[in-house]
Amino acid sequence: MLIISQNLTNYDIPIPKGAIFRVNLAWCDSIDQLNDILKKHSNTPIFLDLPIKRIKPPDNRYTIEDLIPVINSNEHIRYLAISNVESDTDLKKYVELFPKNLIIIPKIESSKAIENLQNIASMLNGPEKIFMLDHDDLFSDILKKSEPESKFREHMKTLIEFCAKNNIKLLRTVGVVFNDEEKRVSQYVN
Repeated sequence: MLIISQNLTNYDIPIPKGAIFRVNLAWCDSIDQLNDILKKHSNTPIFLDLPIKRIKPPDNRYTIEDLIPVINSNEHIRYLAISNVESDTDLKKYVELFPKNLIIIPKIESSKAIENLQNIASMLNGPEKIFMLDHDDLFSDILKKSEPESKFREHMKTLIEFCAKNNIKLLRTVGVVFNDEEKRVSQYVN
């Protein structure tokens, strides 16, 4: 499963055949902009990433009510990742709102989530079972709680083994793009 970030298209890099196009809603300034992106990539499977409880910029926020008509009218949206999932209750409303063909993906970003993997996995009922890991946020959560840095490796081992044992795909970041031609004040400010 190869997922390509919407930010990659800022550099006219084509989406490889068979890849899934990830739209991080934190980076969409409006529902109209999201609709434009979805229309432009109408022949590509879409992975929507919904920021919930996001505290870092950018911090565009959408209610699920804003997104329901968009998701329901775009069959090529195949995945919906939910940020900061720490228990089954964080996923319950999304699982109930959407048909099973939309694969709901919990993002694992905290020690609490690692402690509740079985509870979180109990909500996965689509054709594929997938977790998404945010390494940086997990590591930051460990530091914020004054836990030893070694806890990160323990959590990673726990997560990897849990996913393997339970036939759950684990999505992780592989590499980043650096550029010396960026003209914005920051990637967080347009």
